[in-house]
Formats: sequence, structure tokens, C-alpha cells
Amino acid sequence: MAVRRSDLYLPANSEKFIQKAPTLGADVITLDMEDAVPPAEKAAAREMVKKHIKDMGKYGSEAWVRINAWDTDLTMDDLDAVVIEGLDGITLPKCAGPDEVKRLDFIVTDLEKKRGLPVGKIKLAILIETAIGVMNVDQSVFASDRLVAVIFGAVDYTRDMRVTRTDTAEEQIYARAKIGVAARAAGLVAEDAPFPSYKDDAAFEYNTKTGAQLGFEGRQIIHPSQIAIAERVYTPEPERVEWARKVTKAFEEEGIAKGSASVPVDGQMVDTPVYINAKNVLERAEEIIAKDEMKKSLLAAINQ
Repeated sequence: MAVRRSDLYLPANSEKFIQKAPTLGADVITLDMEDAVPPAEKAAAREMVKKHIKDMGKYGSEAWVRINAWDTDLTMDDLDAVVIEGLDGITLPKCAGPDEVKRLDFIVTDLEKKRGLPVGKIKLAILIETAIGVMNVDQSVFASDRLVAVIFGAVDYTRDMRVTRTDTAEEQIYARAKIGVAARAAGLVAEDAPFPSYKDDAAFEYNTKTGAQLGFEGRQIIHPSQIAIAERVYTPEPERVEWARKVTKAFEEEGIAKGSASVPVDGQMVDTPVYINAKNVLERAEEIIAKDEMKKSLLAAINQ
């Protein structure tokens, strides 16, 4: 699976922010051409993406863009500008259903072919941020083989639901839970909503941990100070990894090798589902270690 613990969003028309972004250590950098860019700056944002997208991944981050939604009449111009070498992925905002994903996949494929890019290399993510999007997410997540993530957008969702968004997020439980389940069913990363109170680290960490218990494995980041907290929360704790190693070793050596599907470990019985869970923890930890080592090595090489 993709490692997307921190997905740093930056306005695509701000050269100052864009130039600094690669050094901040996020797993993903998303140049936002949608909500972060006023209407008069949309064309300038496209030019900025074309100028800088190839540099976003030089320290190990993935280079993504968020385009404008289909109902804006800006989407085709966005895609024409950004489907170029150096782009890793495209996020579609306000996804209402699977047909919007299929349409995006078709157009990206056509542009890749016309421009001599490897077909299928550019990945997709969808933002679920309306009531209709939540209702259809279980279909949308299966609409394209390019999909790697499904992202929750709490601000637009609560606006659409006519409720007040809160940091404690009780009003978001149903949507977060459904998105988490849909993402897992499709083998995608569930990515949580941005947390606007960027100076409240304790509230951010609590909210992130709550989402992690619903299946989220990353989130949108709106301030660099949130990167380290998000990556720590979404990385399996050392104690969890040690437990997974112990369970895996015991089940394979004392269970499978001896014809048993249940073995005791630290006073608890371990059966096949627990063993599979432990294997998943180890696989996730290995993916994250590889990602972090790549980012560190690239940054060190540049600084030498």
C-alpha cells in the first residue's frame, strides 16, 4: 500500500511555499489548485505547477496536485496543464460517484498516451466531502485501478450537512467510519480531513488517533508543524511491532510447523486472524521504514 501518513497541501500559486515544500519531509506534497487558489489566480497556478512539479519529489515526497471539481468547468484546463513528467498523482475533489472517477481515469489515460508518458503511472485519489459522495463512496473506490487513496473532507461535508464542524468531530463519525471501511474494502489508504486548529497539537493528535481507530492511515496537513505528529501516530509503535514479531514467530514455529492453528503467546491464544493481523503490522512497518529511509538518504545526499 501507499505510505501517505502526511499529505501536505500548499496553494499552487505560491512560489514561496512551493520552493520550501520539498524540504519539509511530508510523505506527499499536494499543490492545491482548488480551494487554496482564488478564481483570478487559477491560470497562474497551472503555470506554477508546470514549473515546479518535477522538483516536489526530489527529497522523497510524492508530487501530487488537487485539480478543480468537474462542476467548475476548470477541470479539463487543469488536466491539460498538469499531466506531465514528474507528476505522481491527481486528487479529485467533491467526488460524487464512480462515473466521475472513470471519466478522470479515461482523460488521464488519453493524455498519457498523447504525451508519451507511461500509461497508468499517474495515480488518483478522491476527496469525499458531500453527502452524496459519502453515500456513493463504496462504489467510487472501485471505479479505477489508478486509485490509491480516498480522502475525507470535513469542512465541505459539514457545510453540506448543515452542521457545525468541531475539533472533537462527533458530527463526522458516520462519514469517517464509512470512508474507512470503503477504503479497506478496496485496498486503498483512507486519508483523514485537515485539522484547522493547527496550533493545538494536543487536539490534533487526539483527533488523528481517533481517526486511526476508524481505519485512517494518513491525513491532509495544512501546516508543517502537523507533519511529525501525523507520521508518528500513523506509524506502528515499537511495542506493536515487537508484539507482531513475537506473534508471527510463535504461530509459524509452534503452530503451523506443528500442525496447530492456535498457540499461546503471553497468556493469550493466537489463532489465524491474529497471526494475519500481526503480519499486516510488520508489512506496514517495513513500508514505512523504507519510505523514511529513502527520504533521509535523499535529503542527506543533497546536503553533502
